[in-house]
Amino acid sequence: MEQENISRWIEQITKEFSLQHKNVKAVADLLTEGATIPFISRYRKELTGSMDEVMIANIRDRLEQLRELDKRREAIISSIEKQGKLTPELMQAVVAATSLAELEDIYLPYKPKRKTRASAAKEKGLEPLAQKIFDQENFNLEEFAKTFIDSEKGVNELQEALEGARDIIAEWISENQETRKHVRELFWKEGAVESKVLKGKEAEGQKYKDYFEWKEPISKTPSHRLLALRRGEKEGILALDIFPPEEDALHAIERQFIKTENAASEQVRLAAKDSYKRLLRPSLETEIRMETKMRADEEAIKVFASNLKELLLSAPLGQKNVLALDPGFRTGCKLVCLDRQGKLLHFEAIYPNEPQRDVAKSATIIKGLVQKYDIEAIAIGNGTASRETESFVKSIGLNNKVLVVMVNESGASVYSASEVAREEFPDKDVTVRGAVSIGRRLMDPLAELVKIDPKSIGVGQYQHDVDQTKLKQGLDDVVMSCVNSVGVEVNTASKELLSYVSGLSPALAKNIVEFRNQNGPFKDRDSLMKVPRLGEKVFEQAAGFLRIHDSSNPLDSSAVHPESYAIVQRMAADLGCSVKDLMSGAELRKQLDLNKYVTEKVGLPTLNDILSELEKPGRDPREVFEVFSFTEGVNSIGDLKIGMKLPGIVTNVTNFGAFVDIGVHQDGLVHISHLSDKFVKDPKEAVTVQQKVQVTVVEVDVPRKRIGLSMKSDPFAQPGEMPARGNKPKQKPKEKEQSMEEKLAMLVNKFKK
Repeated sequence: MEQENISRWIEQITKEFSLQHKNVKAVADLLTEGATIPFISRYRKELTGSMDEVMIANIRDRLEQLRELDKRREAIISSIEKQGKLTPELMQAVVAATSLAELEDIYLPYKPKRKTRASAAKEKGLEPLAQKIFDQENFNLEEFAKTFIDSEKGVNELQEALEGARDIIAEWISENQETRKHVRELFWKEGAVESKVLKGKEAEGQKYKDYFEWKEPISKTPSHRLLALRRGEKEGILALDIFPPEEDALHAIERQFIKTENAASEQVRLAAKDSYKRLLRPSLETEIRMETKMRADEEAIKVFASNLKELLLSAPLGQKNVLALDPGFRTGCKLVCLDRQGKLLHFEAIYPNEPQRDVAKSATIIKGLVQKYDIEAIAIGNGTASRETESFVKSIGLNNKVLVVMVNESGASVYSASEVAREEFPDKDVTVRGAVSIGRRLMDPLAELVKIDPKSIGVGQYQHDVDQTKLKQGLDDVVMSCVNSVGVEVNTASKELLSYVSGLSPALAKNIVEFRNQNGPFKDRDSLMKVPRLGEKVFEQAAGFLRIHDSSNPLDSSAVHPESYAIVQRMAADLGCSVKDLMSGAELRKQLDLNKYVTEKVGLPTLNDILSELEKPGRDPREVFEVFSFTEGVNSIGDLKIGMKLPGIVTNVTNFGAFVDIGVHQDGLVHISHLSDKFVKDPKEAVTVQQKVQVTVVEVDVPRKRIGLSMKSDPFAQPGEMPARGNKPKQKPKEKEQSMEEKLAMLVNKFKK
């Protein structure tokens, strides 16, 4: 049965994604066999038609969705069958349903319910009356309804009989599949999301001030705003509703059920109105809330994942002797010295800032350590006192060859208190661990950041509001993709880094490190097979992503998979040279005719990958490291002036713009409309996390700690067109209150003067 389902799912995915059936089947088969997405994407291109990781992940996720849909379908069939109500027509409808909403609509009339007004009316014997009214034939309604008055059953008067009949009709209408479909479509097309501040919550909810009285079409509400509104509702600040125009919904329902104009049809009209307000609208609003939340989650996770990828693939400084500083005022700066492998050599505290201002002693200590440990770079965390500490370090007369670099320390405190850090430095306190993390992050951001929960790295929005299971999978996919695209030196990697290598579980990663510690460095890839529980299947998945630079086989330091070594050896033999000569000789490689090495299993995609690896074995896809410095003398938000042009680093990209660190301990926002002189639809197309940019200050709100920035060549050219913060629709300014455009125009005039 499962195999039949998989075949059907593959067929459906093939149509949905416009792919080749054989390629989708190959991906499904490989995933079932336990292959990872990086492995499939890199080493099985012939089978997949060279699908990238994103498409393979889409197929994996869609397979899981269809699997869950079929589980629900089977449960529904079983439930209806147990009730003895499963007809061939109903079975066909359930089997043909293509979405969960459609399935639930079909099942709703048969779904076991708690006692409802309709079920109570049925117990009173009012269903025949309801059916007679629902048919809307011409008859004496009052006289017929009186026959259902029965005090023993709890129907004491005419009105009670009619009300009970309407309750039954209202439930019929609300459970009608066609009705639900039409009203659902109306929600999506005409529905609006509306929020209002709860009485007495104005002062407490100032951060939600923009949404105290808010309304916009649900079809146009961006994911970040929907999540903000939901958070405001969750925190008890906002009341949130989602619904279409009531008259449109009622008109659609009446058009379906009102057959004529008589006393019975009037009762149906009343029942329809009650059905919509009491049953349909609440039910569908809940459904729409869930659906919009799911879509908003997907978009937020997508943005988060994109930002995380850019951060993880930040340019590494490389293996250098590093002095790292975790800055502070009263408690001083925590200082550590690390060797080229990131090993902790020395730690202490210095006090160059207020209130101690022990500048001379601090300078002497740093100069001595720079000389003693041959320090090549100084890493300074970008938190509290960072700019003051940077100015101090640059003023003490160090050799120009010693780089001074500001490092984003987001998540360092999380690492310092983690089990990983305690295991690594059991006898050191959190301040030392945090400084070590800052220094190592400069040397190799990827190797250090994998030790931290991705949610704590600071490149997402609303990460605590989205579906945590989907968030974890999305971020784990990104980390795994980044780790495997860079490759891992197996003889120096931490178990945390190794655990993200294709095919390696945390337990296996730990086994590798323990084996390495007990037996010394791995001499070649084949020796990995000696690690306990690392079998052939795991070796196949992992070997191509693990590097051994000192191996006797030069291919062990490349991304060429061991399964392809024979091909490379044959290439070398055909040219009468060694594999090492082939890797270093560009002229030799030009003589190769790849078509000669095509087989039933190995095609040109794999052969081209092999050739690329031979040209640059084990190449690091990350950019070359460049030193960056903030503007001197601009250290706090109070130092900012409208019109200032400053260098900055993008720290976060959202759907409405990008946040940029300009060295004042508060990131500024470049709204999407100010990311470029040209129209920008998606901020991710204009900037990426860690990108170095030049910005102009266009707004400074010290009390609210808000900074508006622009990347336009002339951000003040058309001040009247600058949108309000947060990408919200233009709203009419309140009386006696300046609009954003007026305020900005005043600032521009002041700046020009």
